[in-house]
Amino acid sequence: MPWSDLAAAASIAFVATAIVGVVAVGVLLLIRRASLLIQLCVVVLATTVAVVASMISVANAMYLSAHDLTVAVTVASMAGVVSLALAAALGWMIVRNSRSLSALTRRIGRGEAVDHAGRHQSAELIELADELVLASKRLAEAQAQAAQLEASRRELVAWISHDLRTPLAGIRAMSESLEDGLVSDPTRYHRQIRSQVEQLTRLVDDLFQLSKLDSGTLTLTLEDVTLFDIVSDAVADVRAFSGDRDIRVATELGRDIVVRADARELTRAISNLLVNAVQHTPPGSLVTVSVQLQHGRAAVSVIDSGDGIAETDLARVFDAGWRGHAARTPTPTGGAGLGLAIVRGIAEAHHGAVSVQNVPGGCRFDLMLPTAV
Repeated sequence: MPWSDLAAAASIAFVATAIVGVVAVGVLLLIRRASLLIQLCVVVLATTVAVVASMISVANAMYLSAHDLTVAVTVASMAGVVSLALAAALGWMIVRNSRSLSALTRRIGRGEAVDHAGRHQSAELIELADELVLASKRLAEAQAQAAQLEASRRELVAWISHDLRTPLAGIRAMSESLEDGLVSDPTRYHRQIRSQVEQLTRLVDDLFQLSKLDSGTLTLTLEDVTLFDIVSDAVADVRAFSGDRDIRVATELGRDIVVRADARELTRAISNLLVNAVQHTPPGSLVTVSVQLQHGRAAVSVIDSGDGIAETDLARVFDAGWRGHAARTPTPTGGAGLGLAIVRGIAEAHHGAVSVQNVPGGCRFDLMLPTAV
């Protein structure tokens, strides 16, 4: 066939196919909300019609004989029927899998845990199903964490309310006694009132500190400091509290380790760890604080000689308001279960971390900090 005839036949086929394609696009737009199966059948049917229309158009231009046209149309029609059947089967499988994924999504939306997505026939659908199962697991974990946080919040409010009422009630009773002139030793009452006020001040200060840590508004004044100095200051702060209980705080410091930190906040974090250790160590026992390098990071370790922490409670130690079984009343330091939560917040503000584990004869807290460059 000459190139001119071949070009003419191609032009005729292109025009016929384009017309059928435009009609097919219009039909697809009209049924855009219909099932994927129907849309797929329309595409296959449009392809077959485009082939037949092209053949008829070329035949009318005298490029095909009547016999050749009949044979070609018959072959194209049979191929179209088979293709349409295959498209319907493929569309049915896609629709079935799509409905299965839709049901899976509805289950996830209802909050149900999904650990199996069923069988699917394509890599894309299998990947999508696996992602849905993973999303279900993450959602379940997030819901469990939210429930735990809500329980911790309620527990925190309950204990703070208790810790606020106790000193307030004492202050009110003592002030009324002073006002009525029923006190034989006013100086003692004044000292007690001042002690209760200091306890309330510490509690309010802890709440304010925790709110700044949770909101990310804590401003750090970073400088190069040696952990030897920080630990020494923290030990000095705690000795007054630990002395009347005959608890010795020993320091086992190696070479000086320099960290980039806010000295005041870091001292507070280590002091909180020491106070927690003192509270849970029997009289006459040893609390050890040590400084060392672990995996290229500075580590401050506080080890007490108490009874340890129940394995089921280890994950809650740093939750705000959590208290161990032996700390259900206000302590001499005015704590309300916020000390360890503040330690975690200060550690994270310094791009560090804090962890806890039971060790033979007690419990160990490790405060990890990056060293100064």
